Amino acid sequence: MIFNFIKDLRRRDHKPRLGALDILKYLGPGLLVTVGFIDPGNWASDIAAGSAFGYQLLWMVTLSTILLIILQHNVAHLGIATGLCLSEAANKYTKPWISRTILISAMGASVSTSLAEILGAAIALNMLLNIPIPAGAILAFIFVLIMLFTNSYKKLEKMIVAFVSVIGLSFLYELTLVDIDWVQAGIGWVKPTIPEGSMVIVMSVLGAVVMPHNLYLHSEIIQSRQWHLEDEKVIKRQLDYELFDTLFSMIIGWAINSAIILLAATTFFKNNLSVNDLQQTKDILQPLLGAHAGVVFALALLCAGLTSTITSGMAGGSIFAGMFNEPYDIHDSHSRSGVLISLLVALLIIFLIRNPYQGLIISQMVLSIQLPFTIFLQIYLTSSKKVMGKYVNKWSTTIMLLGVGLIVAILNILLLVTLF
Repeated sequence: MIFNFIKDLRRRDHKPRLGALDILKYLGPGLLVTVGFIDPGNWASDIAAGSAFGYQLLWMVTLSTILLIILQHNVAHLGIATGLCLSEAANKYTKPWISRTILISAMGASVSTSLAEILGAAIALNMLLNIPIPAGAILAFIFVLIMLFTNSYKKLEKMIVAFVSVIGLSFLYELTLVDIDWVQAGIGWVKPTIPEGSMVIVMSVLGAVVMPHNLYLHSEIIQSRQWHLEDEKVIKRQLDYELFDTLFSMIIGWAINSAIILLAATTFFKNNLSVNDLQQTKDILQPLLGAHAGVVFALALLCAGLTSTITSGMAGGSIFAGMFNEPYDIHDSHSRSGVLISLLVALLIIFLIRNPYQGLIISQMVLSIQLPFTIFLQIYLTSSKKVMGKYVNKWSTTIMLLGVGLIVAILNILLLVTLF
């Protein structure tokens, strides 16, 4: 089962067998990260992009996914080679004022992520059962907290995979109901363009796909397998298979995010319909595509909200524990504190939000602002021979990573210029 890697995070005696189906034993971390970037924040950003600008911002999903693959692949190598997650490595190998500043901002990003996830689940409960959003947020918070604090999510791993499958299948179903201009979509995927008034949406799509908390989470999950304690052959095998895991998982995420934009472009943009919240999306879909389309949309949103809240809580626990040179362990007080900070602060902020849809968009924009700090921290660590040993980045890899960081930094500057 693909989530077995979560079990016993500090186990040191696991010896993987290298058989013909060995690749199946190495899949998993990338799929968990994918849960994070098909979350409700992505839904809001993608629907805003498609409904307001049609196919024109599909390129941003493509660019963001390429950047994500490069970053996630690199941070996974950090975990495999050092046995440290990104937070632990930052605390160990950088000056205290640097690590504390970046990791505190990363906790802020985790809170922003959790806000979107909990809010998305609450909106879905409102769509399905007419539960008020504050009450729905509390229910989602309690459910996820029980899953994390009791480790019950491990026992429900098949259900979690099923939730993710429901999301993908839901949008495949939705796409069969609409008439897509595949020529224009193909152009949109590869032709960069920033229409007037689209910069906030562009940055929210970037922040929704390339999420800071996922970099911390990926390095935590993959290092928990302790491959760095094995022999050279096992480490090399893991490094090779990790790339396949990352590519496979990120492409799934690219497809789902693209599907959301395509759906919004062909239903809302094409019919000149303005979308201001996710509830409205369901209400518009029903008369356009049938009652089942609205229900399927809401069910998929609920699955996305609950599963991604679990991963954002884990990321918060990993970041906070790393400040104390500890790995993620839900039985440890620092990991529990990180989970609570991420989820509880997000829940409290939700009670202050007047416009849930705008709250989702802004939360994703906040992630894009924090992202450059995490990226340049990662580049510093993975380019250091002291940290990585013989697995240090090649000079070409470092240049590529710096290019990624520069692209993200330039987009953030453009955002600030647009806002101010």
